[in-house]
Amino acid sequence: MGSATGFLDTARKENPFRDEAARLGDFEDLHIPNSGEIRFAQASRCMNCGVPFCQSDFGCPLHNLIPEWNDLLYRGQEREALNRLLRTAPFPEFTGHVCPALCEKACNLESSAVTNRDNELYLIETGFARGWIQPRIPAARTGKRVAVIGSGPSGLAAADLLNRLGHSVTVIERADRPGGLLMYGIPNMKLPKNLVERRIRLMEQEGIAFELNTEANPEELEGYDAVLLCGGARRPRSLNAEHMDARGVLFAVDYLTAATKAVLSGQASEASAEGKHVIVVGGGDTGNDCVGTALRQGCLSVTQLEMMPAPPEDRTPSNPWPEWPRVLRTDYGQTEAIFRQGEDPRIYETTVRQIRTDEENQVAGLETVRLRRTPEGKFEPVPGSERELPCGLLLIAAGFVGCEEKMLNRFALQSDARGRLMPADGSHHLTGKLFSAGDMRNGQSLVVRALADGRDAAREIDSRLRRVQ
Repeated sequence: MGSATGFLDTARKENPFRDEAARLGDFEDLHIPNSGEIRFAQASRCMNCGVPFCQSDFGCPLHNLIPEWNDLLYRGQEREALNRLLRTAPFPEFTGHVCPALCEKACNLESSAVTNRDNELYLIETGFARGWIQPRIPAARTGKRVAVIGSGPSGLAAADLLNRLGHSVTVIERADRPGGLLMYGIPNMKLPKNLVERRIRLMEQEGIAFELNTEANPEELEGYDAVLLCGGARRPRSLNAEHMDARGVLFAVDYLTAATKAVLSGQASEASAEGKHVIVVGGGDTGNDCVGTALRQGCLSVTQLEMMPAPPEDRTPSNPWPEWPRVLRTDYGQTEAIFRQGEDPRIYETTVRQIRTDEENQVAGLETVRLRRTPEGKFEPVPGSERELPCGLLLIAAGFVGCEEKMLNRFALQSDARGRLMPADGSHHLTGKLFSAGDMRNGQSLVVRALADGRDAAREIDSRLRRVQ
């Protein structure tokens, strides 16, 4: 597979970022796609590995047939490569933008891995551009009706597969647009929303129904043969600080949702960072997205607080390949902040001690404090390390603690200690005709893992429905 000397002849070349000065002026795609010729050459670097770790549990949760479609792409057989990709990947246009590319970190080439993510994005976009992507309508229907609650990654992946298996699928979404976090939890520059809308239109043509602005009600779901709960792990982790109810204190997803709605409507955001000093609490992907969004909205400054120490620059002996490298990464938002402000916005081993407010209960500043880890593994404040920071907008991106209480109460369900709807037997079946999938079942994770879990749930539901026919 691939060229006999592919990785020796050709250096790794990713889709380049747009220039910081240009991309900070809009919410358009961060990257510039490479040409087909470059993608063919990049695919040639995928060799006939004895053990392709890209497909292992260390690599792709979807178990994409990566060496096979890279070989076909290298040979210029783009349509055949796309067909192999679509055997396992429901939405390559999503993972091609937002997946952290676990497969690349598990590649035998390691630091100079094959550009699998860019390659799959090229294949799916070529397929749409050339008219190869057409509605796949089942030849026959089973007569079974399935309701999918939530239209995020797991919900869409489950709906897609259940529909192709012949079941009649209705996706129930409480927001005004389908897509879940794909629509409102990820900024437009990272995942352009026209791609989400394009996929939804295709799924509608395939026979999937979407009910928007609708809260799932158990009484109204009686006519369905199965109900799959894909509501995500949307209960945010809060801060142990006073004045969390102050104006200008927002959870990250609420802020990103308002920002995306503003981009789509062409109007000002209801929660804009313009003219404000912004502090983001949380060092993960969502925190980085808040940094990039605040910069585009015209903030005065942005600072990112992270309670953990800075990760090492290189792998430690306890974190060997092909595990995901737990090393220091500087993502697009931090790169943009460095360009705009002249320094990295991240402050490690630091948290919020007190939120300052003015007479109108608007956040006006923060007192932060350094943290240190005790021998017991707990964090404690370092005396004398307090620091005052200006703040007009405080964004909490400290992660999530499980599915929302109102969803649990509505369906009379009990989550486990981690806030998950994870059945004791490891299946997706909760009780009766209720199933769970994605972050609601597994806890907060990656888009690609939610896609894989949604597909697994669909197969389990299909198996149960066919047994009772």
